[in-house]
Amino acid sequence: MEQIEVAGLAFHHIEAGSILIGENKGGWIYASQRPKHEVRCPDFYITKTPLDLEQLSSILGTDLAPGDATTWNSERLAAIIKILNEQINEISSDLSSKHQWEIRCPTQSEWVHAKNLGKIVVECKAKEVLADAVSSNYRGAMMDGRPRKFTGHGPMQWHTATMEVHPSNKSIHALSSAPMDRNNSGLSVRLVISPIRDGEPKIVPTKADYGANIRSELLWTTLLGVVPSFAIPWLRGMGDYVYSGWVNLLFGGLCVGFVTGAFWRPRRPVIMYEQGE
Repeated sequence: MEQIEVAGLAFHHIEAGSILIGENKGGWIYASQRPKHEVRCPDFYITKTPLDLEQLSSILGTDLAPGDATTWNSERLAAIIKILNEQINEISSDLSSKHQWEIRCPTQSEWVHAKNLGKIVVECKAKEVLADAVSSNYRGAMMDGRPRKFTGHGPMQWHTATMEVHPSNKSIHALSSAPMDRNNSGLSVRLVISPIRDGEPKIVPTKADYGANIRSELLWTTLLGVVPSFAIPWLRGMGDYVYSGWVNLLFGGLCVGFVTGAFWRPRRPVIMYEQGE
């Protein structure tokens, strides 16, 4: 079906598809956005717009204050999702019997896939809550579109990933996060009806090829930093200083090479679905 309604909310059908998530630029400033990888999303349904005040009041059965539509915490979000999931049996005949289904916030891949297809409306300055936990990069990320769980310890376990839209350009968005252990204003919530994935997930390999990365770094630091550091005084007729001040030239070249690594290095390989662990 192209549209399913639950508790007055219209969920629009999104066809299964493959998308690329992340960044493959080699500079260190892109480390948190790597590795770029393929995600295969199944068919799912998504609300065209985030929940508004009227919809929230209807779901909760009470009148809410104007600011309540953009103020969220984990307890309030869980309560609303629980109410909606209790009604999912009413639409079971409209959903594929091959899967069990759930209502939740979208994952990053589901959100991006729906946006790429032009099936959702986004607003500038919006900060939408995702079902994914916060992570330092995409190592270990799910490649089938299911929510990513938090691993480790610390205060970030109380945060959730969010999709933040550029203040003036709707086509630009970035992954960010928000604490959900307390009331947090300025957030919006969009929901999906998505199949519950069974079995072990296919994930982005948890370890990079550190040997190849080190060899690449040594090569480019030498070519972009150390070699020019020695070549410039030599070409300017200061050959004596190349011998007497080699320590300074080496240190300066290493510093320059190190700085260039922040902004440029060769692109890293894109990890396709078949290459997942």
